[in-house]
Amino acid sequence: MAKRLVEGIEVETGSGNVFADLGFPGAEKLKIKSGLAIEIVRAVRQRGLTQEEAGRRMGIPQPKVSALLRGDFANLSERKLMDCLTRLGYDIEITVKPAADPVGHRTLAVA
Repeated sequence: MAKRLVEGIEVETGSGNVFADLGFPGAEKLKIKSGLAIEIVRAVRQRGLTQEEAGRRMGIPQPKVSALLRGDFANLSERKLMDCLTRLGYDIEITVKPAADPVGHRTLAVA
């Protein structure tokens, strides 16, 4: 990663995955899960749902909704987060294609 000085402060450009930059194990999965969680939070807020209403709609108990809205999504799988989004009226598309590099990667794109 490139380093440069900005107003006398050394700044390092991130990789685009803050979890990898901080050395978290499973950084790619965390990036995808956090993107899904952010969309769920947006959807709940845009719809003006209470935590109880959101939980009923997503099929999860209110305490898990509370945790999710506070950024704690560790107790929910990628699959469950995607299920929550579909229950909130989102379509999810998964595209599989050959990678340019020997090892592929996963990307989350939100429209």
